Amino acid sequence: MDKTIGCLHAHHSNIGHIDRTLAGLGAELLHYVDPGLVRRVSRDPSFRQEDARRRVQDQVEWIGQSGADAILVTCTQYMAELQDNPLSIAVPVVGIDEPFFDSVCGFEGPQLLLFTNRATVEGTMARLQAYASATGRRPDVDARVLDGLFDLVMRGEQERHDRELFERIREQAASEPGRRLSVAQLSMTAAADRAGSELGTPIGHALEGLAARMKETLPR
Repeated sequence: MDKTIGCLHAHHSNIGHIDRTLAGLGAELLHYVDPGLVRRVSRDPSFRQEDARRRVQDQVEWIGQSGADAILVTCTQYMAELQDNPLSIAVPVVGIDEPFFDSVCGFEGPQLLLFTNRATVEGTMARLQAYASATGRRPDVDARVLDGLFDLVMRGEQERHDRELFERIREQAASEPGRRLSVAQLSMTAAADRAGSELGTPIGHALEGLAARMKETLPR
């Protein structure tokens, strides 16, 4: 392995998803985990957005200065904080939602984007709209939050989270038969894959196209 990808996560449960998805690249994956920012943004009203931006910027620059050839940020909220925020490193940074946005924008028809973390909705949808505008596309997509589930992930109850999310996705599919469903957060992908398999209709998620994007991003 002669290339290194530094991965910044908001929770350790994301590591396995990335290890499996990027295993074929032959690159070393270095994982950095910081759940504190998501927790503080959602619970501390005195914590300013500029403080959140500075924290994410410092983390990403630290990873770049530690020898990574490319950086993958797996938290959509962290990527939203980096929006229009210049970095002092030349290392390419990929947000996990970027190849996913390409899939969303390439679909013609109504779509529903599901979230469990309400704090990520505004930033993710703003990034999606910016991506769509930059590529000249106008996807028909709405956002919906499935409340009461994200805290399970943060408490380490991933199995219960996946089980309950699976049922909620099935309910959404039954009530929205005319819309393509996707999940916006990496923590939702296991339940989405199970639901898609049982329903016979794929549920879009953030791991789509990720390996190809990271392969393109790594220096030759």
